[in-house]
This record gives sequence, C-alpha cells and structure tokens, in this order.
Amino acid sequence: MSDIFDTTSISGMKLRNRLVRSATWEGMCEADGRPTKKLANLYRTLARGRVGLIISSYTFVRPDGKQMRGQMGIHTDDFAQEMKALSAAVHEEGGVIAMQLVHAGGLASPPAGEKCLAPSAVESVHYSAVPREMSQGDIDAIVDAFGAGAQRAKEYGFDGVQLHGAHGYLINQFLSPLTNRRSDGYGGTLENRCRFLLEVYRRVRDAVGTGFPVMIKMNGSDFLPGGVVSDDAVYAAMALDGEGIDAIEVSGGTAASGDQSPVRQKIDRREQEAYNLPLAVRIKSSVSCPVMVVGGLRSFDLAREIIQKQEADYVSLARPFIREPWLAKRWEEGDTARARCISCSGCFKPGLKEGGIYCVVDKLEGESKGEAL
Repeated sequence: MSDIFDTTSISGMKLRNRLVRSATWEGMCEADGRPTKKLANLYRTLARGRVGLIISSYTFVRPDGKQMRGQMGIHTDDFAQEMKALSAAVHEEGGVIAMQLVHAGGLASPPAGEKCLAPSAVESVHYSAVPREMSQGDIDAIVDAFGAGAQRAKEYGFDGVQLHGAHGYLINQFLSPLTNRRSDGYGGTLENRCRFLLEVYRRVRDAVGTGFPVMIKMNGSDFLPGGVVSDDAVYAAMALDGEGIDAIEVSGGTAASGDQSPVRQKIDRREQEAYNLPLAVRIKSSVSCPVMVVGGLRSFDLAREIIQKQEADYVSLARPFIREPWLAKRWEEGDTARARCISCSGCFKPGLKEGGIYCVVDKLEGESKGEAL
C-alpha cells in the first residue's frame, strides 16, 4: 500500500516522500527578477525540513509576463550565478527542486502606458483593464520564451520544471471561454483552446529533452460561470498525458472566484480540507501520469488517506510550509498533529511591504512570549 513517506520517482527525479511544497510567491527577488540569498535560504530550510519536492515560486519567462513585486524571472542568462545557488542550496540538504514557469498574460503588471497581452481583447472579471489581443507573432515568441526558460532551469541545476496552467494566468486564459474569444486556431472549440498549452509543452519538452521532468499545475475547474469546467480540465489533462507530461498538479479557482479562490481562508475543520480532491480524483482516473492535489490540506491523517486510497499520488501544501518549513520532518518523526497554519493568508502581506513572506501569527506569538518573559 502506498504511503506518504514512500521513496518515489518522477521521470528519474527521486523524491524522499510524497509531500510537495506547492509553488507560492515569496516576494524575495530583486526588481528585475534576480533571486536573492534570502530566497536561497528559504529553499534550503524547506529542503532541510524534508519536503519531498519543492516547486519554486511562479517564475516569469518574459518581463511582460511578470505580475508581482519581488517575483522571480528566468528570462535572461544574467541570473545564472544566483539560480545555481538556489538549486545548490536545496541539493546540499538532500532536497529536490523544480522551477515553475509562468506568463501572467492579462494579469501581468506592464510598464505604464502599455497593455497586457492576452488571448483576446475583452473585458473580464480577471482583468483590471482590457488587454491587447496576442498576434501569432506574440504567441510564437511566448511559446519560445517558455522553452528558453525551461532550458535555463535545467542548465542551472533545477531537477524539473512545472508549467503554471492554473489560477487565471496566460495558459488558463487560453483554456477559458471567458477570456479566449478568438476565431482562429487558438479559440472556439476546446481542442483549439488547448492548442497554446500543447505548443508550450512541446517547446519545453524539445528544450529539455526526454528524461527531464516536465509537469503542470492546472485548474480542475475555474469555479466561474463560463470558465474552465471539469470536463475541459479532463480533456486537457488527457491530451497532455498523451504527449508525455510527467505529472499533473490539480488546483482550482482564480482570484476572481470569490470564496472558491485558490487560497481559501479559515480552514479549521478536516471536512474543509482538500477542497480540490474531487477534481483531482477525476483527472487521476483519466490519465496514467502521477497526479498531485493541492488545496487546504492540513491534517496528516487525511493526507495519508488520500495516498493510501490512491486518490492522488502526491499531496501539495503551500501556506503550511510557510509557517512550518519543517512540517514534513515533524510528521515523519511521529508528531502528526495538524499543521499549525490557520489559513489567514497574512503571510503574503510582508512580501509586499518587507521583501519576503513569513507567518505573521508566528511572529506575533513570539513577540507576545518575549514580552511575557
């Protein structure tokens, strides 16, 4: 029977357990996307905490695909030294790291006076302004940028890459009828709406070759009327599986999905956890590659149950590893108490104001203890 602390392999990438640190923005890079020692130390700590697979924060493949302050970039060779330091920090602790590649499309933060690029020039609940519709030349250039980013990640010592196809970013925008109103070969039918995704995957695969893990994070549903639904996600997952994708991480929602966004708050009961599991189960039953599930997991017994029942092959967590980067080690050593994360999402505010995310609850509790002493 499969269990959390099995040693496994994804296309030759050996993992010491089935716990994945899902990608999350950390806000620890320079303005141009150059990673800092602070970020390398964070990844080192996660690896020391025995996380099975660390997936980096969403890393923009072109400057016009950047969304957030402090976001990491893989669009240039100028960051080679710092990138190699990131992967080395993880490997020195016996860990494994994959780089997540993204273009934010209509959710990007372009320079003043410029418009974001997106599949269609439409108003959307996702966008703050109407973007510019991508030309064929734009599409080809961004597909190439994904390939170049993946090649750099491999050269810099990362153990794999993950495409960000979820949460309303560019790949998801092509998949969604809400944001893709094109009348050419990239729009209309579901097959056409999957074309950009498959072109990105093929270009990345060509860049890194076989035997190097190429994974994807995708929405099992956008939880938005008129957006990507479960049937769409299953179709896309099956198409990727047929092309040779090495693993699929199933998420759900966008920033416009209200209380069904990717980052839900007040998860304080077991029955609120694993909210994307039904979507992951359906995808897993349709593909042969490994499937990861992310979304609100906090309880060890539930994570173990998911693995043992083979509802997913890996379980992914993000905010719990912000508060407890050593959570995997704690669970492995027998302390299987629930993750201490209270799902308040306060951890992201310091990323904007202080140059890096951290658990504000932990800090406040520490300060309170210090005052008491």
